[in-house]
Amino acid sequence: MAIDKSKLPSRHVSVGPERAPHRSYYYAMGWKEEDIAKPFVALASAGNDSAPCNTTLDQQADWAREGVLAAGGTPFRFNTITVTDGIAMGHQGMKSSLISREVIADSVELSVRGHCYDALVGFAGCDKSLPGMMMSMLRLNVPSIFVYGGSILPGRFHDRDVTVVDVFEVVGKFAAGACPLSEVTALEKVACPGHGACGGQYTANTMACVGEAIGLSLPNSNMAPAPYKSRQEIAVAAGRQVMTLLEKNIRPRDICTREAFENAARIVAATGGSTNGALHLPAMANECGIDFDLFDVAEIFKTTPYMADLKPGGKYVAKDMYDAGGIYMLMKSLAATGLLHLDCMTVTGKTLGENIEEVTWNPDQKVIYDAKAPITPTGGVVGLRGSLAPDGAIVKVAGMKNLKFSGPARVFDCEEDAFAAVEARKFNEGEVLVIRYEGPKGGPGMREMLSTTAALYGQGMGEKVALITDGRFSGATRGFCVGHVGPEAAEGGPIALVKDGDIITIDAEAGTIDVDVSAEEMEIRRTAWAPRQTDYQSGALWRYARNVGPARTGAVTHPGAKAETHVYADI
Repeated sequence: MAIDKSKLPSRHVSVGPERAPHRSYYYAMGWKEEDIAKPFVALASAGNDSAPCNTTLDQQADWAREGVLAAGGTPFRFNTITVTDGIAMGHQGMKSSLISREVIADSVELSVRGHCYDALVGFAGCDKSLPGMMMSMLRLNVPSIFVYGGSILPGRFHDRDVTVVDVFEVVGKFAAGACPLSEVTALEKVACPGHGACGGQYTANTMACVGEAIGLSLPNSNMAPAPYKSRQEIAVAAGRQVMTLLEKNIRPRDICTREAFENAARIVAATGGSTNGALHLPAMANECGIDFDLFDVAEIFKTTPYMADLKPGGKYVAKDMYDAGGIYMLMKSLAATGLLHLDCMTVTGKTLGENIEEVTWNPDQKVIYDAKAPITPTGGVVGLRGSLAPDGAIVKVAGMKNLKFSGPARVFDCEEDAFAAVEARKFNEGEVLVIRYEGPKGGPGMREMLSTTAALYGQGMGEKVALITDGRFSGATRGFCVGHVGPEAAEGGPIALVKDGDIITIDAEAGTIDVDVSAEEMEIRRTAWAPRQTDYQSGALWRYARNVGPARTGAVTHPGAKAETHVYADI
């Protein structure tokens, strides 16, 4: 296809006599005059050797070159970082995780801006790299397609499928004296059998589903496991299709409307997805200038059936979801209830409804329930609000039987203290463990608490205590675990004023979370409270703490599209 470059960003580095110095670099890399005259397509990869989530991404980005070239574009690959949560979990490294989302979005933005690329295909594999990559697409607003690197295949242990979460939980089991060290060692060696991201409906797979539901990914592309041969076909197709989007001038903000965000929130709830979805969707919406905060997400959750029997609350993993027909199979059933906006545009150039029409319902699979006969009538994730969390909180209820909990608080001012107490069994059944000063500012970085929650489950205490925090929980967390409590402790929110023994009541049916302390007593405590200084007084964590906003609006670090005076794509 022939595309006029006179209005594309790449004209600034490739057209006219004054750009001869710029073109000299392209000749140095082997490009010919006709290549330089074509649109420039960025292939952004979060690939690295840090973890199996990311090890195939560079290869997939290189495959996408074929599609770009075949469709008349010139591809340029570059890389960005990833912080892999499974390795960062349970220590100070987790403070880097959420911050990496911003660094990924910023670095992709800067590379595209600096080199004047006309379109973008982004490849990501682990947790924060998915929303970070999609945020950059929405910020730049050049024609873009998001590609997930794919999930890992399940491991096998004692004749059952296992994931890395089983390893986190066996640590607690060992600490409780319920299994020998040999079992820990044997399980850790087989839980992750190869390339790909964590296999359950944790944050990576949740946001991969969001990519398809919101329209930024090709249909039935993201749930294909990383080792599957179809990943090459998907990558090539993405490279080819982004050129079609460029030709038709279909941009991410044309796709990601308010209605598309509502569709995405439905899919998070319907799949029993990660609570992190309620953090990343508002952050993505901010890039479009759309108001869509935690409470907007929670309202969608309230009316969404829970339909996919996926780990950690259910039986199956991403491979099983893909084999059952993928996220479009789920949306086929959900659409029949009238709960999806079917007229939203997608990267296919067709509407979501038109894409869904091409799908035939598979009655023989066991992973995805019919929306009219779901696992439960309301979603797997619930928003909460009350005297303990005036700015909201969130809990994942997929697979839980009891949706109410009340008990005395046992307060910890950091995750390490809580984990040590759990390992030493220095807590009582019926208590509400409070982990504070772990919010976006207070951490800084809003750490996940999977090590602590998994240890509780390994001890058989996962549903006998509740845990609340102004930090986050992994998408792999299960049990009565409430995250994103706002305002956070570092801002003097009510969670900062809770004392040991205060009665905390959580009702996931009513959507409330309250502390039984009078307003007068809370005011006395507030007067005595003083802000705390973290150990991070320079570098990226300091800068993040200075700029980050509340979890309710996505823990973002800039004003978003509402403050724009121009969009990169229009330069």
